[in-house]
Amino acid sequence: MLLVPGLSVIHPDQLMPDSRSIGPEGDLFLGFPSGSPVVRAATRAQGDELTAVLEITDVAPVSVPHRIRGRARVAGWLTAVPGLAQPGRTMLRLETGEASVDDLWGFEEVEPEDFRDAVADPLVAHEAELLQHLHATHSEQMASLSALLGDRGECGCAEHRLDAVPVSVDRFGLRVRFVEDGDACFDARFEFPDPVRDIGELRRAMHILFEAAAC
Repeated sequence: MLLVPGLSVIHPDQLMPDSRSIGPEGDLFLGFPSGSPVVRAATRAQGDELTAVLEITDVAPVSVPHRIRGRARVAGWLTAVPGLAQPGRTMLRLETGEASVDDLWGFEEVEPEDFRDAVADPLVAHEAELLQHLHATHSEQMASLSALLGDRGECGCAEHRLDAVPVSVDRFGLRVRFVEDGDACFDARFEFPDPVRDIGELRRAMHILFEAAAC
């Protein structure tokens, strides 16, 4: 959601870009209908500095308690860029001034240069599908990971196993949310022996993890 100081709208979805991309200098390019309130504000402000904040909410693609995995903010200066969008659409450029992330790892501010130079995780395009597949097809193997938790995993017997839902996966490991009685839950992070570079390496890493849990 793109927030512009002093701009109010009737429907919140008017502040939601329908496309997002990042330029080589770390600027965000956001697509909107040409008649949207955000575009009108950016067009009227041409030549002046119009500040804006893009707020992003990351929601787990599987059903799990406390489903929001994180929030991010990118603040900077907003301008309209003609000629980059299809007819009826307008591309807005948000020059990155500051950014922050508050997620499962904690809160951290991100320097514009680090944001510019960041490389996407190789699994990011497949993460939602992978988590949904693990949850729907490998629930027994996911539950078996409680055997790797020590005392937190209780005795490891089938009747005492915790419900286990995969909540995130990246090249370094898998995060699982274990749900106890009621809504009580906790996360455990299972690191892979080596960072994975593609789906094939992820399959091998998951096989090793499930084998360790079965021992």
